[in-house]
Amino acid sequence: MDFGFSAEDEAFRVEARTWLAEHAESTQDRRAWEHLLGEAGWIGLGWGESGYGNRTATLTQQVAWAEEYARSGAPPRSGHIGENLLAPTLLAHGTEEQKARFLPPVAAGDELWCQGYSEPDAGSDLAGVRTAAVREGEWYRITGQKIWTSLAHEANWCFALARTEAGSRRHHGLSFLLVPMDQPGRIEVRPIRQMTGTSDFNEVFFDGARARAEHVVGGEGGGWKVAMSLLGFERGVSTLAQQVGFAQELGRVVREAVETGAVADPVVRERLVRQWAELRVMRWNALRTLGSSGDAGAPSVAKLLWGGWHQRLGELAMQVRGAAASVGPRDWSASSPYELDALQHLFLFSRADTIYGGSDQVQRTIIAERVLGLPREPKGVV
Repeated sequence: MDFGFSAEDEAFRVEARTWLAEHAESTQDRRAWEHLLGEAGWIGLGWGESGYGNRTATLTQQVAWAEEYARSGAPPRSGHIGENLLAPTLLAHGTEEQKARFLPPVAAGDELWCQGYSEPDAGSDLAGVRTAAVREGEWYRITGQKIWTSLAHEANWCFALARTEAGSRRHHGLSFLLVPMDQPGRIEVRPIRQMTGTSDFNEVFFDGARARAEHVVGGEGGGWKVAMSLLGFERGVSTLAQQVGFAQELGRVVREAVETGAVADPVVRERLVRQWAELRVMRWNALRTLGSSGDAGAPSVAKLLWGGWHQRLGELAMQVRGAAASVGPRDWSASSPYELDALQHLFLFSRADTIYGGSDQVQRTIIAERVLGLPREPKGVV
């Protein structure tokens, strides 16, 4: 199997690399950066000939862009949820009016989105959603709570899964609503402080928040189908870009092993080589399955591979550092006596890798039921 890129792909890669080298340091303001990306035509590469995106790129060119972006040191994206999750979902399930309203602002970097899926009692088991949306004329009134909501504090809009049929259970009676976040007194966003000391996620409370009836995607009651379609987009080109970041972290761990002398330990050397080999296999697997529409288990396999791999890398980072891993550099000017360095942050944050985005148990169930055809798990079994 050929895992290479064509001459046209490589030319596109050079163009992307050159542009990023010229502009990546121009601003660290994430919203201004989204505008700059939109002006240059880099948002919406994978939207095809929809007419709503900027330039059009093949699947392999999208991979080249994502990989070069990860290498460039450019600011973290604030618009990726709108570009890579909402937009493909609207192209597949939205009305023409919804596409015309929401896609151009995403392509221009003007409107940012967050994802309202998980709830305190409905994370990996998404069918347990309790957030309710009641129809009142041309509006829905939304009441409930979402959690682990990335970028909710920056977002202009949220696509939320809510129960629009009173008394419905599991996959039935759910709808996919597009909700404006600027509703003071009706929507409250609370950052969640993690053990890394950072707040990458938020709680979102809906207290009578409103969404227009014409902003239901897939029709009332069609939310489960739309939500599952969106999750399929979540594991696409971005997986390969993610692996660029993984390779950079692995290189940092290797350098640490050399500096501390831990590399002299044959067990450590074997673990380092294994991490490198597994990362190469993940890349080949991602390239092999990229764009495949008939492999229902591919996203779950990918999540199982990278979640465990990244968690083991964090553990290895602490092993090569030894006892010093438990102590951070003292910064007397900081309000906190210790600040985590990159490897300590890697270890602590990666503890959640096998849980968020669908836990390992859920991914194995998907593979068992949808790919291997094994009997479905009995309802009510934890």
